[in-house]
Amino acid sequence: MELNGFCVKYGIEGQQIFLGDALDILNKIPNESIDLIFVDPPYNIGKDFAGRKDKWKTDEEYLSWCFQWIDLCINKLKPTGSFYVMTSTQFMPFFDIYIRKKMTILSRIIWSYDSSGVQAKNYYGSMYEPILFCVKDKTNYTFNSDSILVEAKTGAKRKLIDYRKNPPQPYKTEKVPGNVWNFARVRYRMEEYENHPTQKPISLLERIIKASSNPGDVILDPFCGTFTTCYVAQQLKRKFIGIEIQEEYFKIGLRRLGIAKEYKGEKLEREQKSYEHKELQEQTTLSFAF
Repeated sequence: MELNGFCVKYGIEGQQIFLGDALDILNKIPNESIDLIFVDPPYNIGKDFAGRKDKWKTDEEYLSWCFQWIDLCINKLKPTGSFYVMTSTQFMPFFDIYIRKKMTILSRIIWSYDSSGVQAKNYYGSMYEPILFCVKDKTNYTFNSDSILVEAKTGAKRKLIDYRKNPPQPYKTEKVPGNVWNFARVRYRMEEYENHPTQKPISLLERIIKASSNPGDVILDPFCGTFTTCYVAQQLKRKFIGIEIQEEYFKIGLRRLGIAKEYKGEKLEREQKSYEHKELQEQTTLSFAF
């Protein structure tokens, strides 16, 4: 379906994905209408996204473009909303300085992962990606700590006693995660793998969405890629808006979310035949509304 000549839209009320330019579509979304935004943009490091090169002529051009969508995302967030944003290690300092003037940065998160390959021979290879967790109002935002508890090894494994308390008590066996997150990267033949060079794992998005939204909230991802954000939002009964500029990845979203089984006469099938994707009821195209 063509929408005002600037994009293609599929979905139903509360579950909508767009094929088009993120800046154009963000401008059409009402201000202060989104509860949670997750952004995993191109990193300007030369990746090939289905024929579209992730490389700007200069760093200044890249940052200028990024600051445009950052401002738009901030405008779209509700006063109680949360904003998670990623980029490469070399550009994150610029993001941090720019965003901290407009929002409160509550956490600077490291997504750490291992690799079986050689990352570098003459310096220390990059084995993490940074994430900023930001809010508009540091006194009023969603954070469901009980939904994301992890094992506290001091209490769960070592079973130590805290003698500072009176009377002494065992350490708790669970805790809120710190700001270093260890999730495996998505690799070929993994159950969730899709044909995309920088796919983010379901486990990463589950933590973010469980912590910073509630069922029925609206989640926005302006650079969807394989639509993991929308997929997890759907499973957790959140509403979502997903935007993707590359048609090949948009088709992944149509199939993965159960929105369409065909696109322009092409049957949408997963390349990795061994993976049995959960069947979802096919949905129809409706108007842009919540």
